[in-house]
Amino acid sequence: MPERTFSIGHVSSVTECKVETIRFYEGIGLLPEPERTQGNQRRYLSKHIERLRFILHARELGLAVEAIRQLISLSENPTAPCEQVDEIARQQLLLVRSKIARLTQLADELERIVASCSGERIADCRVMEVLAEHSHCDHGDGVGKVRPQA
Repeated sequence: MPERTFSIGHVSSVTECKVETIRFYEGIGLLPEPERTQGNQRRYLSKHIERLRFILHARELGLAVEAIRQLISLSENPTAPCEQVDEIARQQLLLVRSKIARLTQLADELERIVASCSGERIADCRVMEVLAEHSHCDHGDGVGKVRPQA
């Protein structure tokens, strides 16, 4: 008995992925193109849905398309050592930690800017002043630190 096939609309619904995104992943080769009916409609198998879920989860973790491509390629040899997979995950972790550090600095900077504003008139607004003059910002090295309003 042949395996059940699914329309792109069904795949979109069960994965909560837009049809355009599914087509995009097919177009760049992350998702294999499905067979088509005589009417040229895409017909997906369960393996397509599983692959799409893998891609979507990897994207949620912030992995780049090329890293996902590597992981998919590595998955085709399930008995191989997972050192390369681990390295991809480690690199992504470093990237995420770096982003967190930058976002923490950004939050601290915004906190200083907001705290230095008297909240009276826009003409005297410290937030507007700092946004207009980047040298008033703290660049993490103490240079350009937001100075208290005189």
